[in-house]
Amino acid sequence: MKNGDLRSTILETELLPQQTGMFYLGQVGFLFKFRGKYILVDPYLTDYVDRNFSTEAVQWVRRYPAPILPSEVDFADLVLCTHPHADHADPETLTAIAKASEKAVFAGPASVCAAYRSYGIPEERICCLTIDEEKEFFEDICVTMIPAAHEELHPDGNGGYEETGYILNLGGRRIFHSGDCCPYAGLEQRIMNCDVLMLPVNGRDYFRRYEKDIIGCFEPAEAAILASRTNAGLLVPMHIDLYDVNSLNPAVFVDILQTVDRRQRFHIFMPGEMYILP
Repeated sequence: MKNGDLRSTILETELLPQQTGMFYLGQVGFLFKFRGKYILVDPYLTDYVDRNFSTEAVQWVRRYPAPILPSEVDFADLVLCTHPHADHADPETLTAIAKASEKAVFAGPASVCAAYRSYGIPEERICCLTIDEEKEFFEDICVTMIPAAHEELHPDGNGGYEETGYILNLGGRRIFHSGDCCPYAGLEQRIMNCDVLMLPVNGRDYFRRYEKDIIGCFEPAEAAILASRTNAGLLVPMHIDLYDVNSLNPAVFVDILQTVDRRQRFHIFMPGEMYILP
């Protein structure tokens, strides 16, 4: 997809009032279009990680370019980042979006808000959220931030957590974007009956964690079981296709899902792909 094509698709796609457009930006980044508002979660649209975190032991190399340039995102209304890791709260992506979309509000946990400030985003455009407290940003558009365990829960000492996920309530339809997360006690109760469950299924193991310092996420079987237990509508696997050093063959996910629950609906996104939630 050429630069500019996705921007045109996003802006020109017409949706019915109860429809939500979902656009995959890569890694765990998504853009949601609902009733003329544009919400981004964890947009990572540069090669910042490649240039700043590659070592002799671990080479970070993007497998595909970002489907849209951050400077092209001049229509954003709300940007949510789940935690401060550079592939989720990329300083170059966020500063470019802040410059291009002067109306955009940047929200998240205290750890992310501190990152926003360090990037030069003005305080009046930053909104720090509270765990388990629903926040209405626009009419019929509410966000609830919940804890995420990456690989464990990390309390921030002030009643919040370093890593989080978001339940987007768009006109009564609930979409859960977990950020980087693993299962933990209390997660199921928070996300029961979501219409869409978006989970990182790149897994975790000793060698990645202790030899490469790569913190892990859901195993595919854990995601499949969670979706089944919480009566999820659509299961969306994330965090599996951008970096070879921390990816997963999607066929593995599909095979495990078919074993755990053949009834579970799922969708594997391609970069830049649009999916309309009916």
